[in-house]
Parts: sequence; structure tokens; C-alpha cells
Amino acid sequence: MRTSRQTRLLATAVGPLLAAVLTGCGTSATGSSDAGSGDGHSQVADKLADDPLTAVRNAADITGHAGSASAATQLTTESGDKKASFTGAGPYDYAKRIGRLEVQVPPGAATTGKVVEVVEPGLVFLQNSGAKVPAGKWVKLDVRQLADGNLISNGATDPATAAGALRGAQQASLLGTETVDGVQLKHYRGTLDLGKAADATGGPAANGLRQAGATFTVKAVPFEAWLDEQGRLHKVTETFAFAGVAGSKDPKDQVKVVSTLTLSEFGSAVQVAEPAAADVVDMQDGSSPK
Repeated sequence: MRTSRQTRLLATAVGPLLAAVLTGCGTSATGSSDAGSGDGHSQVADKLADDPLTAVRNAADITGHAGSASAATQLTTESGDKKASFTGAGPYDYAKRIGRLEVQVPPGAATTGKVVEVVEPGLVFLQNSGAKVPAGKWVKLDVRQLADGNLISNGATDPATAAGALRGAQQASLLGTETVDGVQLKHYRGTLDLGKAADATGGPAANGLRQAGATFTVKAVPFEAWLDEQGRLHKVTETFAFAGVAGSKDPKDQVKVVSTLTLSEFGSAVQVAEPAAADVVDMQDGSSPK
């Protein structure tokens, strides 16, 4: 059984919803702005670069020029021999820099059914997150209140942050061309640095990337990305790891998180807005309603 201290460490590391699942399935105690336009990045041309590293680094900004997209996310966690999987879907509006995801949570989480998440640069609003707030109300958090900057902490991959992480690509290679849903995509593989991604992104959107860079134990984050001939991001998979037991480097104490974001329907009409102010409860420390 995991000790109460380890449970608190997990909650600090990855946030309330995801921590609840990992705590239940973990190893034993003995064992920018938006997804497209980062600050100062609007001059990137909408063309796939020949150089793989440049192509990957430009992907977030070029994708943002589409104006909007439909996002689908999958988050798989592994701790010991246990796994849990979250899925989410919803629209992202690059012009207004806001997205909405409805997340299906697996058994063992702090809540049941679905969690609704509205994301903006530096902010996240959560409904049905398991926090002690009235039914139908929203919790408002600054991403700096979450150790991983909301990159994966609430069971969903923030589309903006996941794409923005590619600005920190440190090496990339082209694996080949694949046809997906009738579209030819270039498939890349490499590693990225979240701290460098934050530096390249700037503004409130950098906060989440910087928090995540300080939390995860593997600093050279493996990724795979699929880009079209315009350089737009259609799919990205990023693999993170953190210590389930604070300070431990033992492989059995590491929690692996595989985050996959798929984007489609570029330029489609979307409607996303912040929750009404009267329905929002501010959180002072990530757990206590104001």
C-alpha cells in the first residue's frame, strides 16, 4: 500500500485528478500563447521546412495560423504493472487562445463521469474535477499552482502546451512519409527540452512549460510528430516521467506518462468561452476554494 506521505507527493507532482488514479494503481511503498502563435512567433512561414529540426520547431506556430482545430487527446499512465487511460476531445480557438476539452476519466479517479476543462494561456478552469466546490461550478487555477503546469495533471493534454513543447525540440529526424485519413504526413522523432520550449514561447503560455520542465525527471523528453506539407501539426506523442517516490531514481518508483494529441478539422467554426464569473470558484492553493 502507498503511504499517505507518498499520496501527497503524487498530488503535488501531477495534480488532483491524475494523482488519484496513479495512487490507486502505483507501485507499492516498498517497491505562447496558444498552440500556434507564441509571443513573437507570428512571422513563421506556412511551409514545411526541409530541415527536420526546423520543421518540428515551427509546427506550433504554423498550426496556429489555421485559426482553429478539433483536438483529441489520450493520456496513458504506467506505474509498476498498472495502467490507466484518459481520453478527451474538444475544440481549440487559436485566435482567442482558448480551448475546451471534455475528459473521460477511468475508474479510481477522484471523480466519476467526465471532467470539463477550459484552457487559456496560463489558466485552466475545471468542472467536476473532484474539488470541494458546489455541483456545476468551476475551479479556476493559475497553471503555476500545478507542479506540471497542467500539461497532463488533470487527465488531459492541454493542446496549446503540448504543441508549444515542440518549440524546445533539441534533435529531430525524419522517419518517412505516412498517409493518414487521405493526408500525406511527414513522421518525425526526437527529443525536446521543456525549459527551452518555455524560453522560445514566452508570455503566460510559457508558465506551464517551465513548471513541467522542473517536475519531470527525464529532461530530454522523447516525442514523435506528424506534420502535413504546410507544416501543420496533425499528431504529437510525448513521453514524460516523474518519481512516484520523492527523490527516488529506482526504475520501479518511476511513473511513465504517454501523452498523445491529435488535431483535425483545421479552420472549422468553434465556440469556446470562459465560464461565467458567477460560476467560478478561485482556488488559493490548488485544493481549497476561496
